[in-house]
Amino acid sequence: MSDLRFWMNKKSLPEMSKQVEIFTDGSCLGNPGPGGYGVLLRYQQHERTLSQGFHHTTNNRMELMAAIIGLETLTRPCKIVLTTDSQYVRQGITKWIHNWKRRGWRKADKSPVSNVDLWQRLDQAITRHDIDWQWVKGHAGHHENERCDELARTAANSPTETDTGYIENTD
Repeated sequence: MSDLRFWMNKKSLPEMSKQVEIFTDGSCLGNPGPGGYGVLLRYQQHERTLSQGFHHTTNNRMELMAAIIGLETLTRPCKIVLTTDSQYVRQGITKWIHNWKRRGWRKADKSPVSNVDLWQRLDQAITRHDIDWQWVKGHAGHHENERCDELARTAANSPTETDTGYIENTD
């Protein structure tokens, strides 16, 4: 398996010409419960997978973490197609986040946005990239999504980290 950071650091390609595919998935064994994320990054013929498990979290937090980690792993600005099976992530980042920010990270009913720590981190992670957010139906045979699901479930079954931002009853 190639180290994707090596390929992303090549100086021969102009800024934003690097086309990267990112596939993500999050999983939770119970919701809340042990959870994990899985990420597949693809640049040309090179692939890298990432995953991590958390002791107590939610599915939505793991879906967000997958996208965040995928984007934060890239060391240079890129054109990205990011594919997720989470409407929560896709709708949140393409539609809802603009109003949340305008309202001081509050929803239309003035209640706080759930998982605001991760939404703010994702908002920061997208700033240097040109991203096309794609949605696929989960558990429908999409090869890369199935790989990410397996990574996420495996990580959830062997959690090693604490989700310090998780707040009970906010997801």
